[in-house]
Amino acid sequence: MHPLIISAAELTPAIHLNKEKGTFLIEGKSLVDDPTPFFKPVIQWLQEYGKDPNPSTVLTIKFEYYNTATSRELLDLFKILETIPGSKIVWQFLEDDEDMEESGQELAELVSVPFEFQPY
Repeated sequence: MHPLIISAAELTPAIHLNKEKGTFLIEGKSLVDDPTPFFKPVIQWLQEYGKDPNPSTVLTIKFEYYNTATSRELLDLFKILETIPGSKIVWQFLEDDEDMEESGQELAELVSVPFEFQPY
């Protein structure tokens, strides 16, 4: 399975999905009004990955900021992870960024994937 690597841009986050290396990371900012086209290949990659996943899948989310439209896309990604055994989400946030921590907690309540919160 080919890795999915998308560099960060002004309004979109970096994406690093690599089954072979076990790297699953989304980081940066997501401020686009319609993030669906941006996240479509990410969703497709995860769906394909879910057919033959690694024994453990840890998706690290490290946003500086994201908008409401992006939260819907994240929820879709997390729902795919619900179907992949051994999945976990690591939600990283600046130590004093209570809003980002709360955003992660709100998403965690909507899915059954285990969340780990890591301030940095």
